[in-house]
Amino acid sequence: MKAKVIILALALIVALVGCAQPAPPATPTPTPTPTQTTPSPTPPQTTPPETTPDVVTTASIVDNEAAFEKAISNTGTWIIATLKDLTFTKDLVVDGEFKNGKKDDAGKDVIQRKIALYTQDDKRNVTARFTLTAPKLTVNSPKASIQHGTFKGDVYVTTKDFSLVDATVDGNIYFVSADAKSGFKMDDKSKVTGKQEVRK
Repeated sequence: MKAKVIILALALIVALVGCAQPAPPATPTPTPTPTQTTPSPTPPQTTPPETTPDVVTTASIVDNEAAFEKAISNTGTWIIATLKDLTFTKDLVVDGEFKNGKKDDAGKDVIQRKIALYTQDDKRNVTARFTLTAPKLTVNSPKASIQHGTFKGDVYVTTKDFSLVDATVDGNIYFVSADAKSGFKMDDKSKVTGKQEVRK
C-alpha cells in the first residue's frame, strides 16, 4: 500500500513539474522594412473657373449639351463652366436672375451670370478654351457674359448689361433696344465677326 502511495505521489510530482516548465521563448517575427518609393511629380491641376469652396455649390460644370441647357435655364446656376466644345442644333435661352455669392461696396448681393468657355489652373491662367455652337443664343439674364471662349451663332440680347470678356462671337449680336446696345461692353481681347445692331 505504501508503494502505491509513493508511486502515485511521484507520478503527480512528475506531472506537475512537466506542466510547470516555461514555454520556449517566442521567436520574434522580423518587421518588414517599408520599401521607399519616389513620389511621382503631380501634374499641374486644370480646373473650371470659380470652383473654390465658397462658390462651387453655385456653379455648374458641364461636359454635355443636356447639362448645359439645364444650367443656363432660370433654374440653373450663376456660372456655367464647360469642359469641352458643345454643339446644339436648336436655339438656346439664358434665363433668370442670379447672385454670385458676393456683396458690393454697399453690402448688396451682386447679380451676375457667366458662361465660362474655358478651364484654368490654380493661378487662374486659362489652360483651354472651348466653342459653344448654336443657331441662336438669347440672353435674358441681367449682368450676363461670355468669357474666354467662342460662341458660334447669333446672339440676341434683351438686357442692358451684356458683356464679352476675352471672347469671340462668330456671328452677329442683335439687341432688342438702343439701351441694350449702348449697355453692351466688350474688352479689347474680344471680337464680334458679324453685325452689332438693334433688331426689335
